[in-house]
Amino acid sequence: MALAPDTAAVLPRHVAIIMDRNGRWARKRLLPREAGHVAGVSAVREVVRAATDIKLEYLTLFAFSSENWKRPKPEVNALMGLFRGYFRSDLDELHARGVRVRIIGSRERVASDIHRMIEEAESRTVSNTGLNLTFAFDYGGQEEIANAARELARAAKEGRLDPETITPELFATRLFTGGLPEPDLVVRTGGERRLSNFLLWQSSYAELLFVDTLWPDFGRKDLLAALENFAQRERQFGAISEAVA
Repeated sequence: MALAPDTAAVLPRHVAIIMDRNGRWARKRLLPREAGHVAGVSAVREVVRAATDIKLEYLTLFAFSSENWKRPKPEVNALMGLFRGYFRSDLDELHARGVRVRIIGSRERVASDIHRMIEEAESRTVSNTGLNLTFAFDYGGQEEIANAARELARAAKEGRLDPETITPELFATRLFTGGLPEPDLVVRTGGERRLSNFLLWQSSYAELLFVDTLWPDFGRKDLLAALENFAQRERQFGAISEAVA
């Protein structure tokens, strides 16, 4: 399945995906939740390959929420193991495809070996010019905004910043996503209709698409279908089109 010419002409620059319902996928098959996460990694692999094939510029995947630490310890350990395994097995391919890897979120709570893997993935791919692949890992949108506000408040208190000069653009540079364009399209799989603390600031004008497909079943055709959906939308950013006016 390939993109229609008219869709390729209006390809979003940045697509962000909330990868949801690995557990439900496993439960429907009478499998442990961990099996759903394993299948979810396969979906990540397929979607990333598809994104590179169609030359998408930016793809951000919500891999692990800051709230996910509340899950049972065996499940958290399994998720951390899958994160380790993905970068051990896929980093060479990502690098060969010209993918630049970034990880956003807190790095203070993860194990030291994962911290090193993150740094290695980012440093090894920093000069790549293909897909910009960002994993939101130990990430929470409210925490991100609070951290940015705290940093600006500290700078103002120390006299390094005039509070009157704070603009939305300046604030955005202090977010984990500083340097990345805002998402044009946010997709959530699994049937839920909410952002769940994902890219709250950045998604102010993003197109939202909620699909019932469970994440492990989401693949190339589903990504292309999401892009087809995006191509049919008219983005106004608060303005009114001439036809309506």
